[in-house]
Amino acid sequence: MHEIDLSKYNIRTDLISDTIDAYNKMDGIIIDKEKVDNAEIIRVEVLSEVPDYLDKKPGKYVTIAFNDVTDIGNRKDVINVLTKELKGFIKYMKIKKSMKCLVIGLGNDRSTPDSVGPKVIDNIIVTKHIFEVEGIKRNKEYRNVSAFAPGVFGTSGIETMSIIKGIIKETSPDFLVIVDALASTSIDRVNKTVQITDAGISPGSGVGNTRGELSFDTLGIPVLALGVPTVVDAVTIVSDTINFMFKKFGYSINNVNKASEKLKSVTNVNYLDKDVDMNAADKRKLLGILGDLSDEEIKSLIFEVLTPVGYNLMVTPKEVDFVIDKLSLVIGKAINNALHNQSEKK
Repeated sequence: MHEIDLSKYNIRTDLISDTIDAYNKMDGIIIDKEKVDNAEIIRVEVLSEVPDYLDKKPGKYVTIAFNDVTDIGNRKDVINVLTKELKGFIKYMKIKKSMKCLVIGLGNDRSTPDSVGPKVIDNIIVTKHIFEVEGIKRNKEYRNVSAFAPGVFGTSGIETMSIIKGIIKETSPDFLVIVDALASTSIDRVNKTVQITDAGISPGSGVGNTRGELSFDTLGIPVLALGVPTVVDAVTIVSDTINFMFKKFGYSINNVNKASEKLKSVTNVNYLDKDVDMNAADKRKLLGILGDLSDEEIKSLIFEVLTPVGYNLMVTPKEVDFVIDKLSLVIGKAINNALHNQSEKK
């Protein structure tokens, strides 16, 4: 059989969790998973340089997967979990209470899926101006914090890296907290995941528009980066739909003769919650040669088909305006709690 080299069609993702899903075993990586308050926490430590196709720098990564934050109960749980993880990172990075922080909100406030960073800035408690006024008694629970949204190259004409370096030179922060929208290769993670890392961030990398890495290596001060995947590409949607179809048929095959299942409406069964899948033979019967391909090979093949004709579109959920507002509130509040030593319960 003729073999096609699909390695050049590797799909780019910002999330370490997507990488873990795609490659089951990787040398130099430690993975730990935990369930807390309806959220799943995946802690990953990349100990050394990994193969180029994984495209991840050494460092610590924490991914928090949660339910819909438009629900107030879930929102409070996510704030508590995110606050705790951010405090853990601050301690891990040896950042002292006396150190000044600059919060950077990357993204374009004119494009809703890319507006998480600027909207988070609107929720940050800024104290730098108070620290600079003499004679004012300051609350010791608060840190010296400034905040800025640099916009994007397409609207300012200035590279994000240049703007941030200029602000660092003028204001001399001791460390940065950077927030940005990300891209994922999983529908499940869109607007339901926050990634935290000390390995830095590359604005626009998830949509193929990298503007330059923002990290300790390029800026000279510690960088704590947070990101939320708000978009997926058409490749992800099509490939995930094929996998969902396999799960759906697998569930139906396993339950076709159960009387209890026949009473349920097909639209009321969440087959994704079931540990089912089709076997290789059934996949082959359903989709022929395509049924023999692995998940990554299916994604690479769809990428090869859609990209030349310009149909690998970036897609976001229809309720994105409302969700982005809630996500920005969650992230902003968690950052405030962590930086200013406030209680997670507030």
